[in-house]
Amino acid sequence: MSAQAQLHETRQAFDSVASFYDGPFGNNEIVQRMRTGLVDELTRRVSPGARLLDVGCGTGIDAAHLAARGYTVVAIDASPQMVARTRARAAEEGLTERVTALELGIEALDRLSGGPFDAIYSDLGALNCVPDLSAVAAGCGSLLNGGGVLVASVMGKLCPWELAYFVARGDLRRALVRLGSRAVPVGLNRGTVWTRYYRPKEFLDHFRGSFAHEASRALGLFSPPPYLVGFHRRLRRASRALWWLDGKLGALPLLREAGDHFLMVLRKRE
Repeated sequence: MSAQAQLHETRQAFDSVASFYDGPFGNNEIVQRMRTGLVDELTRRVSPGARLLDVGCGTGIDAAHLAARGYTVVAIDASPQMVARTRARAAEEGLTERVTALELGIEALDRLSGGPFDAIYSDLGALNCVPDLSAVAAGCGSLLNGGGVLVASVMGKLCPWELAYFVARGDLRRALVRLGSRAVPVGLNRGTVWTRYYRPKEFLDHFRGSFAHEASRALGLFSPPPYLVGFHRRLRRASRALWWLDGKLGALPLLREAGDHFLMVLRKRE
């Protein structure tokens, strides 16, 4: 299947869930904790008043949260329904002067005007759905101020929880789905999201030309991935302890190579 056909199927799948993605389906307690990890890293490095680019904004939860904290956000997404939901959220929360939502795929960053930005962020694996990550890296480099940061949470190749869960269920094919070197079809509400998983080094290699690595850590290494939120709800005390371990140990070498997602901070070279 061509890259354009994959992008089309992925866009349709996200269109189909936009109306209810803010609820347990796409924003349960584990997802919310992952969002907090990205926002904390971003706001630690960029002060309120800065101009931000949200790459793959979804329904605009992050964009609205950051706008409410004093940032100005341009938010892009390939899904028209997700963009519509972002615009509605900004209007509902009185943030239309600080949030601009545009229907634009990440693969088309070279068509985006309005830069430069002080920081770019991409949450919850949006960059896993792009056919050419090197082109995205070039686009981000051209849109950022010198010394600006890129903060991304990316779905990793090695998720111990996922391996254990699907092996225990006897589904070896599903357990190993992340380990390939190409995009694979992942089901979403009877649609398909074409997804390529990365090791942190693989991801970083696409950005080395214009960016320096500043920090990275695992998200969801000890704690379960979002689709196992039932574990968290049944065993909240154990789940909180696992989250604590993620926070304490997730940035260590070797450990930061695994997890449902990894969080990476890159800084554009001056």
